[in-house]
Amino acid sequence: MRWLVGWSSAAAGADRIGSAGATGYDGETVQPVGSQLLWSDPDPLWAVGDWRPDEVRLVQADAQTRVAVLGTCGASDEQLRIGLFAARGGALRHLTAWPGSYTAVVQVGRRITVCGDLAGARPVFHTPWAGGTAYATAALPLADLVEANLDFGHLAALLAAPDVPAALADSTPYEGVRRIPPGHALILRAGAREVAGYEPVASLAVAAPPADPDSAVDAVRDALVEAVRARLSAPRHVPDIDPGPVPGMGPAERRAARGMPVPGIGADLSGGPASGTLALLAAGLPGNPGTLLGHGTGAGERLLAVTFNDLAVGGREAELERAGTLAANPRLHHVVVTGGEDVLPYVDLDGPLTDEPGPSLVTAARHRARLAAGSADHFTGYGARQVLDAHPARLADLLMDRKRRHLVRPVAALTRADGSVLVPARVYGAARRLARTPYRSGLEGLADRLLHRRFDEPAGAVGASLAALTWGGPGPAARWLTGEALAEVSVRLQGATTRPGAGPGQRPGDHRARAALARCAADLRVLEQAAEIRSQRLHTPFLDNQVVRACRALPEALRVQPGARAAILRTVLEGAGVGELPPGWGAPSHAPAAVAARAGLRVAVDGLIDLFATPLLAEAGLVEARVVRKALRAAAQGEPLPLDGLADLVALEMWLRRLLARRGTCWTGTPARARAVPAGIAPQRDALASGS
Repeated sequence: MRWLVGWSSAAAGADRIGSAGATGYDGETVQPVGSQLLWSDPDPLWAVGDWRPDEVRLVQADAQTRVAVLGTCGASDEQLRIGLFAARGGALRHLTAWPGSYTAVVQVGRRITVCGDLAGARPVFHTPWAGGTAYATAALPLADLVEANLDFGHLAALLAAPDVPAALADSTPYEGVRRIPPGHALILRAGAREVAGYEPVASLAVAAPPADPDSAVDAVRDALVEAVRARLSAPRHVPDIDPGPVPGMGPAERRAARGMPVPGIGADLSGGPASGTLALLAAGLPGNPGTLLGHGTGAGERLLAVTFNDLAVGGREAELERAGTLAANPRLHHVVVTGGEDVLPYVDLDGPLTDEPGPSLVTAARHRARLAAGSADHFTGYGARQVLDAHPARLADLLMDRKRRHLVRPVAALTRADGSVLVPARVYGAARRLARTPYRSGLEGLADRLLHRRFDEPAGAVGASLAALTWGGPGPAARWLTGEALAEVSVRLQGATTRPGAGPGQRPGDHRARAALARCAADLRVLEQAAEIRSQRLHTPFLDNQVVRACRALPEALRVQPGARAAILRTVLEGAGVGELPPGWGAPSHAPAAVAARAGLRVAVDGLIDLFATPLLAEAGLVEARVVRKALRAAAQGEPLPLDGLADLVALEMWLRRLLARRGTCWTGTPARARAVPAGIAPQRDALASGS
């Protein structure tokens, strides 16, 4: 795991902090383990972990005016310098407008500014410490620093209402460690904290001026091309070209045998339009998009395209055929990775401790098997659905703007899927209710649903759309939480309605879409850490700031139409010179993932039952072990239960066990201290620590 950490001290305590670290409460000098000092006192900043040399850039105007950029950033040094001068005058948006995915930290005198991203894939956390404020791009190091307790209220909200920002607010799994919202920056002045937004938000009352669809799609194309080019133009990182002799193997085979990626550029290639678009864009741009000549696949200057073939599930023949057709491109080298029962969800739950919990922990081994065959720099299409597709709640936004005619095609598609003539009236009625429901009333209604355990929702595509036509709904795991846990989340929601300035200041569809994007980005961040391959970087251009901005400018009337995502990406490829695509390209399909999840449950159900024999979640009062075991057995036998909710429960239980079994700390100069936790969970922690 790679992270950035620093702190800003109060003026009176500045003499206690220097380039060697900081003096903690116990008189020890504290600094992060495995760190690289970027600048020192009185407000030091470190890069921690296996950052590549090209991923850490520092531009300095003078001793007290400088900017550090960590990650993939397409800006030149001169552009960084211009952005630094703009930030010195208080203009933060310049720091977030360059292609790529990065974190920017600016120091102007004693003022420190740390910019988060729009999606939430590169978050920023902070906590009070030593009379000032410590900040980092990971929450766990800050929890170590202040010896934070676990925040079980946050974990309950994560299960009960994961897509409702008001339930989670700015909390994290660790008490006292806070997260800044997407689209915001953390500003520190001599230790004092301020969180400020840098992105304008459309008003709830006034509609944004309509955008021209053609110009908006062209902007998406330009942003995606620049995002891909920023990765291709970065200095190529080729660690350990030959990892040592293995009889009968070439360099590529030896790297694969040792779990190391092939040097160069690669991408996922499947029937999904997002990953396929990135693969074709990367292969089509001028220059060297692929592996180094004479290494890796032996294919010369070609991009390594990876398709996962699930042998344990099947039903992906059409997707493989489309991928093979796309791979006929002479600049692509196609690799098909096969996976059996050993990589089904839930089967292999071993893995590293991640910064936070997330449902992707149950599928990490599956992704690791695919990524191990990829390149050192690997493009993925994560986030495309959230930034391009229309959240169903956007239908209410169209009604608020008196654009009823644009509801005809999406409602007709739902009617065809359901086969009932009552669908148009039901969908229109739900959208009309949402358009007329104040935000506060929506949260109060959700709090009441949780308190009285009302989780029944219509089934099918229409049911999912109707359930989404609200300001927020219960999470899929909420039905298995205890009454006490649901009551606590209900209180959090009711408290959110009474805070000054309560309300998102956005239309319901825009608000729900931003929340869904943040949820996707948070789980992707967990996946990156859980499925991490040594020396590999996953690139997600659809979550870059400039791509997110371009996608948000797409007219709602365009994005709500059936097949809009595939149509937009097809237009993007045509504009980039890629004309011919195989029949069926871009056809949406969630069935393989659901089938794989159910198959994994059937294979792993005995181990999961053992996992929930004496679960830590039950010790914390969040679930009853008997109820979860019954649900696992029922789902494995084919009962129509929400599999996403079971994934949330299993992932959180595994994360708690890894966290409480952990030894050591992220900091030098401190003893290997055990994190304080509520007394009810202490016996489980002691049993895990002793290996029993």
